[in-house]
Amino acid sequence: MLKRILEWDRDTFIYLNNLGVENYDVFWSTVTNISTWIPLFLFFIVLLFIKFSTLEAFYKLATALCLVVFIILITNLTKVTVARLRPNNTEEINTLIRILKTPMDFSFFSGHAASSFSITVLFFLFVRTKLKWAFLFFIWPILFATSRIFVGVHYPLDILVGALVGILSAVLFYRLYNRFIAPCSKSTRLSQEG
Repeated sequence: MLKRILEWDRDTFIYLNNLGVENYDVFWSTVTNISTWIPLFLFFIVLLFIKFSTLEAFYKLATALCLVVFIILITNLTKVTVARLRPNNTEEINTLIRILKTPMDFSFFSGHAASSFSITVLFFLFVRTKLKWAFLFFIWPILFATSRIFVGVHYPLDILVGALVGILSAVLFYRLYNRFIAPCSKSTRLSQEG
């Protein structure tokens, strides 16, 4: 069963990767670069401080930073434990695919997918009642994660599992925030007002 899933994953990756065309290589190489998205991160932070009190915004930002650290740790631990070679490092297929990036670490699961979906879901949950268009945030993780196929460094299963880990982690941190941090920020705010 696992062998068939991995074969499907490999064949789907080769098919999708080969849909890429040279005219879009610069686009995918730019989209896959984390520094391209720095303005979006700054926008997320500014939104927090616009939509919430300063103290509440700081607490939400601290929660997001803790989530990022958690995602980095769990991603790296999983990659080292599973030790799945990236497609660009797999001799069996690296001559059949288009390779735009050549990272040397392991593939499973995608840190790009996990981090982008976790950050997006958490910020979406924080601001969804204050912004009707917050669903547009999801353009980022979809593009960011998809780019990993077109630059030749992740299989579809890496991305799907990474996205799932990111979504579940964001929901967990959102619940932890509401359970432990939100009550503190409200009680602090009330004592300052009183």
